[in-house]
Order: sequence, then structure tokens, then C-alpha cells
Amino acid sequence: MAEDINQLMKVRREKLAALQEEGKNPFEITKCEVSHHSQEIKDQYDELEGTEVTVAGRLMSKRVMGKASFCNVLDRDGSIQGYVARDEVGEDSYKAFKKFDIGDIVRMEGKVFTTKMGEISIHVTGIELLSKSLQILPEKFHGLKDTDIRYRQRYVDLIVNPEVRDTFIKRTRIISEIRRFLDDQGFLEVETPVLVPMAGGAAARPFVTHHNTLDEDLNLRISLELYLKRLIVGGLERVYEIGRVFRNEGLSIRHNPEFTLLECYQAFTDYYGMMDLAENLYRQVCQNVLGTTKISYDGVEIDFAKPFERLTMVEAVKKFAGVDFDAIQDVEAARQAAKDHHIEYEERHGKGDILNLFFEEFVEEKLDQPTFIMDHPVEISPLAKKKKDNPEYTERFELFITKREMCNAFSELNDPIDQKERFMKQEEMFAAGDEEAHHLDEDFICALEYGMPPTGGIGFGIDRLVMLLTDSAAIRDVLLFPTMKTLGKENQ
Repeated sequence: MAEDINQLMKVRREKLAALQEEGKNPFEITKCEVSHHSQEIKDQYDELEGTEVTVAGRLMSKRVMGKASFCNVLDRDGSIQGYVARDEVGEDSYKAFKKFDIGDIVRMEGKVFTTKMGEISIHVTGIELLSKSLQILPEKFHGLKDTDIRYRQRYVDLIVNPEVRDTFIKRTRIISEIRRFLDDQGFLEVETPVLVPMAGGAAARPFVTHHNTLDEDLNLRISLELYLKRLIVGGLERVYEIGRVFRNEGLSIRHNPEFTLLECYQAFTDYYGMMDLAENLYRQVCQNVLGTTKISYDGVEIDFAKPFERLTMVEAVKKFAGVDFDAIQDVEAARQAAKDHHIEYEERHGKGDILNLFFEEFVEEKLDQPTFIMDHPVEISPLAKKKKDNPEYTERFELFITKREMCNAFSELNDPIDQKERFMKQEEMFAAGDEEAHHLDEDFICALEYGMPPTGGIGFGIDRLVMLLTDSAAIRDVLLFPTMKTLGKENQ
């Protein structure tokens, strides 16, 4: 099979060499005027019937039948059929057309008509080779199914799998709609550093690099949070950023070390304001991108028009695990409950950490429908404001849909003294072996000391949102170029 493909590729190169010898090198063509795209022609057929149009794209099929042939050309919107007759295009052009290969980039002009079979097509009067394809596309009946090749060669995946192209078009539209939603509410889109001296704002290990001129190590950011809060201190009031963040962690169907995060911060509101923002954002994005508030993900029906459920973490653990942490008075009682329910914990874990372990074990897998899990323990929420009536917990929530955390939000901690104490506690955890603990950021503390207004903040994983709205099973299916081991190193 490999020998056959190599022979076919050799033939393509020989065709290219022959064209170059004839002074018809397709790679010397610099532009092509396109009047219409395939879907536009189909949508506006009544107006365009009999009109001369010019399309350009990739030749995906060709059926040569003596003096007349049919072909299909794929452009950005889809494919359209061309009827190519020798008497219309001329003998030389028809002879050249017959030598075209599947995958070649071509220009096709002619009049719009409908075939006897009822297919909207172009009656071709001129066809030209614009670029020669020297590789062999996957056989059309089997397509490109190998996921490793699909992810490594996304360009081929986009050519031969229309549903993949549709996913990434939707991704772009989802991000555009998010921007529209936030812009309409007075948020300013900003940019913050990717290379930072201190990677804070999340519990994750950073990637470390070295700046030669400064002769110091820097980190790729793991979050957008701390710099955006500095802008709230500066008086911008409503800010957001959509950007790449980098976490030196494992690969899975839900995790990629490099992913896209949306974070936004709004002065003079709290985590309830962020709940309303999240619910309305999901509703509007789904409606405007998909044309409906109802979706199906992995067979689960979800309607974003319905109010999202709201449960505290304590309520959720009591509901699904039957353990009431309001009745657990201290860490010893929490550890005993963990033992009784076969949950492993570490000596450094406090009562709140163990509550979170219960949540992860018994609750997450039950949360298919949109559910806000509120009031997280202070031990796992170093950047969130404590609840006034119960300081063991914070004004924080996570939104879960289809068993996955979709966003994380707080009433932001704006007390610099409390914040520094929590950072110091995180430093102790890091020293005790927690590689994902937060570090003390002195400049951020300095910013808070100037005064930050009461603020609500929220972070959304854009990739998980796209997965949800496109019914994609793995994060790699919604990343154009996911992180993968370099070829040749897979077994090292």
C-alpha cells in the first residue's frame, strides 16, 4: 500500500514538472478573483440561475466521461458540482482538466444551473489549476479516522471531515458571541502578560522558561486573575480577557496543557451577580450560535432556558452522599467520616479539604444538568471572600454541566491582610509537598492595599464550553492543534 502511494505521489510530481517545463507552473499564480462561494450559490439559486459565477477551492471528485465530465469543488462553505464539457472549455483546457488530481486547488467559472438529477451546479466555461497537490488525500469512503493522524494533521482532517470544519466554525462563532455579550454589558477587553515572574491565580504547576537579557526565570501564566484584579484596582470596573493559559499537567479527554480561558471581573457586585452573568451568557450564546437553547450532549438533553439549580457544597454532599458536614464539628470527625466512606485523605487536609473530597467522590458524577455548587470551604478558595455568617466557607461557586466544571467564580477577596495570610498558608502547603499551591505575590498585595472595591469575578474554560455546544467528547476535538508528543518520541 505504501509503495502504491509513493508511486502516485511520484506521478503527481512528474505532472508538476511537465507543467513547469511548459511554462504553466501553478505555483506562480498569485491571485484569483472569486465572485461567490458554494453555499451562497445554493441559497440564492433563484437569483443566480443562469448567472456567470467564479468559485475556487479543492477538487474533491472527478468523473471523466468522454467529452463531458463532472467534478466537485470544496470551498470554505461546502462543495459544489461542476459540469465540464470539452466544447465549452476548449480542447486544451479539457485535456488539462483530465490530468487534474484529487486535492488540486482549482478555479471554476461558468453559469449556475440545475442538472436533470436536481443538483445545483455550475456549467463550466473555464477551469484552471491554481495549486498542485503533491500528497494523497484519504480515500473518500473511509475518510480520516485515525485520531492521532487527525490531530497531528488537522489540515487534512478539515479537508475530508465536514463535521470537523463545522465544529471549528462554531468555536469561532461562540467566542465572537461571548465578546458581544460582554461588550454589550460595558466590559472592556484587555490583554495581560503571558510571561510572568509569579504564576498565580490558580492551583496548577507552571511551565518555566528563562529570559536571557534579564537573566531570570519566568513562568507562562496559569491564570488571568491577578493582573485583571489589578485593573479593577486601577478603576476600570468591568474587564475581561480571552487568552491562552498554560498548566504543566497531564493530558486527558478533558485536559490540555495549553487552553483558552475567559476571565471577567466586575466591580460593585458579588458571586450572585456572577451567577446571573454565567446563566445569561450560556443562554444567549447557545441561542445565537445554535438557534436554540436546547442541546444534546452525549445523549443528555439540556435546556438553558430553564433556571440553573443552586446548591451549596454542603447541601450537595448531604443530598448525594448522605453526610451532613454541618454536623461535623472538627477535622477529627471529618477524617472519621472519610474513613467510614473509604475516602483517602492526607494528613495536611482540613475539614474543608475533606468536604471537597466527598464532593469529588459522590457528587460530580451526578451533575448532568446545569448546577451552581456554592460556598466552597476556605481551605480550597484562597482568593475568595469569606461568608460573613460562616467564615469556614467562602462566597464561591462552580458551575457543573454534564459532570464537568464549566466555570469558577468568587466574591473576590479584597482584604490585603487576609489575602496575605492565605498566601502564607498556601506557601506552607507548598513547602509540605503541594506543588499546585499558590505563592505569595507581593505586588498583588500592594495593589490590594491601595483599595479594591467589592468585586465579582468569574473564569470560563472556553474549550469545555465549545465541547458542550458541539457535542464533542474530547478537548482535542475542539483544539485545532492539541498538544501531542513529538513523532519519534512516543516510546521514549
